[in-house]
Amino acid sequence: MNISYCKYLINRSISSIINHKVKEPQFGLLFDVDGVLTRGRKLLPYTREAFRKLVNSTGEFRIPTVFVTNASNELHTSKAAKLTQILEIPILPEQVILAHSPLKMYTEFHKKHCLISGQGPIADIAKNLGFTKVTTIEQLCDAFPNLDMVDHRKRRGFHSPFRDYFLPIEAVVLFGEPVRWETCLQLIIDVLMTNGNPSSPIIRPPITHLPILATNPDLLWMDEAALPRFSHGSFMHCLESLYHKISGYPLQYTTIVGKPSEITFYHAEYLISHHAHEMGLKQPIKRLYAIGDNPNTDVYGANVYNRYLQSRSLSRLNQVVSHTATTTLSSDSRKIIDNAQHYYSAESLESILVCTGVYNRETYDETSGENHGHRDMILDLKLRKAKHICEHVLDAIQLIFNIEQFH
Repeated sequence: MNISYCKYLINRSISSIINHKVKEPQFGLLFDVDGVLTRGRKLLPYTREAFRKLVNSTGEFRIPTVFVTNASNELHTSKAAKLTQILEIPILPEQVILAHSPLKMYTEFHKKHCLISGQGPIADIAKNLGFTKVTTIEQLCDAFPNLDMVDHRKRRGFHSPFRDYFLPIEAVVLFGEPVRWETCLQLIIDVLMTNGNPSSPIIRPPITHLPILATNPDLLWMDEAALPRFSHGSFMHCLESLYHKISGYPLQYTTIVGKPSEITFYHAEYLISHHAHEMGLKQPIKRLYAIGDNPNTDVYGANVYNRYLQSRSLSRLNQVVSHTATTTLSSDSRKIIDNAQHYYSAESLESILVCTGVYNRETYDETSGENHGHRDMILDLKLRKAKHICEHVLDAIQLIFNIEQFH
């Protein structure tokens, strides 16, 4: 072998290494947690092996990654710390999207007196989201002890002095499934039926009730049990049915956030771009992959958002053609468009369904017209069909790497 040929091989190898090193991913990953990475407190097989492919030798992410979960009973810092512990990789709070995360954008309710329902540190969660005046179900029970009559042992006949100083409730925020469903159902309906004054008699049911902001419409979720468990969507279903039965009017939500809502995926796209920026990536993120275990929330939501991305890309193309043909944009207008396209640059979102959670190949019927999603979701069987189905999260990562030719 002559010297010149050896130099050629060496230079080609060096060039290949450099090119491989500087190749930037133009895709991002959205992971569900329960049923994809964990089952309750148990780490699912292949999870750590999958995430070792996503980081370099120092544990830093090579691919923009966020965790999009419908869990809503803890703070972002707490969830990030738990993910760091189980994955053995540093996870930042900015990489975590909980069901309630988008409520930070509903600033018009942050100064209203809100009744909040759920479990865990919900008062702290509300404060971190920007809510300034909140009352928990437990505090409402203390102010109006005669309202909680389900448990006969807790029936109290005395008048609470707090009642005279209680400010009317102006909105209801449902953070997640509570512990004592019967008490929460009773008191929330009391507040809705009395326009926020639960000590007042009902003259007639209100035609329109107080605003309700709800998170996590999942009917079921997968824990360590062999069968799926009731989730917050089941509680919401009970509330809707009871309110309609008692008042004669349907319950209406001001908003429902958490998967499969578009606003949750919109927030996720922003955080993906933010993570890419923090990683020092120069290229915009063009493709997103959502890995989940529930066809009715993870897949449905991803497919709905993919439709939005398709229409947005077409709209931007038409906008560019129109502006190019008719006028020259001002520098300020161009800056706004460029900034939006930098943080919202995705052109597609592909759904990947894994078989380690709610979805079961043997029992799931894709042709069934049964709607396990929330009442307000449009039943479209095509939206529940995943682009890809994988056995577990490692298979999903390998599939994405093959599609993207990324190694």
